[in-house]
Amino acid sequence: MPQLPGLLKGLGVTARTAARTLFPKRGMRTLIPAPQQGSVTVQYPHEKEAPPDRARGVIALHEENCTACMLCSRSCPDWCIYIEGHKVKAPPRRAGGKARTVNMVDRFDIDYALCMYCGICVDVCPFDALFWTPEYEYSEPNIADLLHDRIRLGEWMETVPEFQAYEQGSEQKVRAVPDFGPDDMAPVRKLGADAESDGARRLASGHGS
Repeated sequence: MPQLPGLLKGLGVTARTAARTLFPKRGMRTLIPAPQQGSVTVQYPHEKEAPPDRARGVIALHEENCTACMLCSRSCPDWCIYIEGHKVKAPPRRAGGKARTVNMVDRFDIDYALCMYCGICVDVCPFDALFWTPEYEYSEPNIADLLHDRIRLGEWMETVPEFQAYEQGSEQKVRAVPDFGPDDMAPVRKLGADAESDGARRLASGHGS
């Protein structure tokens, strides 16, 4: 439960904002409400605001980078990414080398009727094939049309903004994983050996279940 001083402070901010909205000219001293003048609500679609930096609008596909590895599809918590592909032979990287087998994308669909815009697919892609764009005007009267195929997803690449430097202090922190040496695992191994010998003794004596 919030503390009383903080609660009163929040109520005060709400009351002042309501007063400026209802009485935008001289506050409550005019006693003439004019909410249509003090309202801060944007009258969409007649008025539009620019999305903030790194806004999560729609996901674009750079098909040339996609290898159909299925990592994004397997990581998606909503199972809204559908990928199909086939393998083809590619020329060797170096002269005299062995021919390579690469994956080619046949189908790459994202169902935005199911997507919750978590961004996991963009983060886990190891080949930079998925990008966020700030575009948000892609609603459809038919829900089935929210299934974007690879051609539609590729068209969104034109709206991908330029890379912006990260904010100070936002670098990814790597959590140190303890390195267990032989001495650290000795108690665990001893416990397993004792349990195994105890089970063998129970079986030999006929008390094992």
